[in-house]
Amino acid sequence: MIEQKLKQVFGFDSLRNGQKQVIDNVLSGHSTAAIFPTGSGKSLCYQLPALELPHLTLVISPLLALMKDQLAFLHSKGISAAAIESSQDRQTTQQVMQSVRNGDTKILMISVERLKNERFRQFISQVPISQLVVDEAHCISEWGHNFRPDYLKLPQYQKQLNIPQVLLLTATATTSVIQDMKSKFEIDEERVVVTGFYRQNLDLSIQPCEQTSKLETLCNVVNQASLAPTIVYVTLQQTAEMVAQQLRNAGVNAVAYHAGLKPENRDAIQHQFMNDEVSCIVATIAFGMGVDKSNIRRVIHFDLPKSIENYSQEIGRAGRDGQASECILLANKHGLSTLENFVFGDTPDNISIQAVLKEIYENQNIGASGSNQWEIMLNQLSRESNIRQLPLKTLLVYLEIEGVIEPKYSYFADYKFKFIRPKQQITEQFQSERRQFVEAIFQCSPQARVWCQVDFDALWTHFQADRQRVIAAIDYFNEQGWIELESKQITDVYAIHNTSEDMMQLSERLAELFKAKENSEINRLNQMLNFFEADTCLSSRLASYFADDKAPTNCGHCSVCRGEVAILPTVDVEPIDDETVMTWIHEFISNSQQLITDEAITRFLCGIATPLSTKLKASKMVGYGKLEQQPFSDTLARVKQLPR
Repeated sequence: MIEQKLKQVFGFDSLRNGQKQVIDNVLSGHSTAAIFPTGSGKSLCYQLPALELPHLTLVISPLLALMKDQLAFLHSKGISAAAIESSQDRQTTQQVMQSVRNGDTKILMISVERLKNERFRQFISQVPISQLVVDEAHCISEWGHNFRPDYLKLPQYQKQLNIPQVLLLTATATTSVIQDMKSKFEIDEERVVVTGFYRQNLDLSIQPCEQTSKLETLCNVVNQASLAPTIVYVTLQQTAEMVAQQLRNAGVNAVAYHAGLKPENRDAIQHQFMNDEVSCIVATIAFGMGVDKSNIRRVIHFDLPKSIENYSQEIGRAGRDGQASECILLANKHGLSTLENFVFGDTPDNISIQAVLKEIYENQNIGASGSNQWEIMLNQLSRESNIRQLPLKTLLVYLEIEGVIEPKYSYFADYKFKFIRPKQQITEQFQSERRQFVEAIFQCSPQARVWCQVDFDALWTHFQADRQRVIAAIDYFNEQGWIELESKQITDVYAIHNTSEDMMQLSERLAELFKAKENSEINRLNQMLNFFEADTCLSSRLASYFADDKAPTNCGHCSVCRGEVAILPTVDVEPIDDETVMTWIHEFISNSQQLITDEAITRFLCGIATPLSTKLKASKMVGYGKLEQQPFSDTLARVKQLPR
């Protein structure tokens, strides 16, 4: 039966290594994990079973581009699949929701953040779901290279939505990350399927290169086969624009691609590349996820990648057709400080952690249930505490693990709507108690010109109207096209359980957790440098990093096997005298009313953006980023010694 569907729907004669085992696990009702290299058919492991399973397959996908590519593929095979995502208009979202509710849609793709949406959870909780698929599942692990705190809540959502099984998909999981994934989703050891990581058609080459000659080297390399589909990876958006321009000057049909471009521009560029209208894309890591172009002949790293995991993901986009392809790194240590600064910018100061704890310990309100409640808007708390949003989410997860807070629900503080149909016509659709309830909603939603603001407190006080029932009702009106609904200002509500531990002691322990995470990330960078300067086979080392012990000891198609062991050139940095640095620091400090830590000053000098630096407009100050090429730890030690 499965073989028949495989042939009829997907046009494949047989399943690849590992796919059959995963699909058998899924169809026999077991949660499973598939760790397959990039481009080896992970998606089919949920797409094929989705046609057999009785209910919806809900897919968590990390990027919009990934969703769109997979949807286009599924639609081309005649499979009823859809996504709910932020760029959609209201009508499209409503059509998708109706199709899912009717059972017409077999696969629904969403981002993990969608599950924080009160209206979406209300809707999806009424839909029977056969399986939850988590793409890029390594994001659930703190020790993975791309940890996303919202992924930690997926096991909880699985239970809340009564989803019987999960399928985890990733290409880049080390042994410790696999353990983490297994324990969080309660997956049995025998249900973890790891296929070989090694790819014999990829030629790995590390080319040491001085920063001053790097552009010239790149132009020469690309021009050697200028029509071969090529991706050049860089770290920063402005580098992408500059390198693409230089390549065009050298006669290469190159275009920059990064997150700073408008979505429609990014889509157009990707379309041109997929159709061979553009031969070379110069991209930040915003490009590539889900780009299933089989004939990419070269992946060139102009800047250092962020980690071995990122490197393997990016080179994994080359040669998916099995033909020989080149993976070239133009390497020196010039960008190392930039990569380190990404890490140091995400480590909150102890004083910032204390500010969050103070909020919890001192600003408690007794909620309707009689328990202590804490309500926050993340962007506001980020500004007030001077912690970037991603590490702030991580801090809140740490506090959950400590038993200090427990997430209850998220809601939109603000619901407003405007009438498309006359109010009277809507109320006439209902009888008796329901009509009274609808009239109460409209009565407690005062109108300012066009938009009506829903007053939940008034509805509860005067009519004992439950918030969830009100939301369900106005959602229904919206779906029917009777009103246009808008919701914003997401508020997270937590129950406060345990504030018995001394606040200072707790903040110290949490700061140590972040320090351990910081050390782990810096160590990851060092591991990557050691890999690039290795004196043994690169293909073999890469495979063993990802728990594949079946790769050959000497591949014969990497620079080390050719006898070229790389030593990465270091970068000479011009020394700057203490007096100049003091002048820069003074301008930064004098603009702030609050206590500025040594770490905050160091982040300013290294050009690391934080909520504090944004508030102070620090990027306009003379000293901002002036020491970005110096190691953060050296600059911090210097700042601590300078008199102030």
